[in-house]
Amino acid sequence: MHLRHTVRDWMMDLVVFVEPDQTVIEAISLMRRRYINSVIVNKVGPDSSYGILTTRDISDKIVAVNRNPKDLLVKEVMSSPVITVDQLTSVMDCANIMKTKRIHHIPVVNENGNIVGMISAGDFLLIAEAMGNNFEERSLS
Repeated sequence: MHLRHTVRDWMMDLVVFVEPDQTVIEAISLMRRRYINSVIVNKVGPDSSYGILTTRDISDKIVAVNRNPKDLLVKEVMSSPVITVDQLTSVMDCANIMKTKRIHHIPVVNENGNIVGMISAGDFLLIAEAMGNNFEERSLS
């Protein structure tokens, strides 16, 4: 499969990180300011794993159960350990992982296991459009 069919070529390479001990209201504010639907939660130590906080976590774990985000820490509502894909994973395999795991955001890791990007359900609109055009020139229009 050609490289343009891998996650690396379709991911967003701007990843926003928050700390596990930040309040959820701080994370929500950051997500709104950046127009993003998820943030990565930094590792606490060398033996810990990354977490992720998404709009779904906020809907399900805060709004739906009437909890105050000012009184909650990110680590209390984040999902961890986070499911990741390697940057050379095919977009088809990535889509299948997202379907099977019922998730909308997957951090992308490099060969060292460091998060270098994010791919989300919305990115698949562009991918599907490109598939319909046989992956000819990508356009931002």
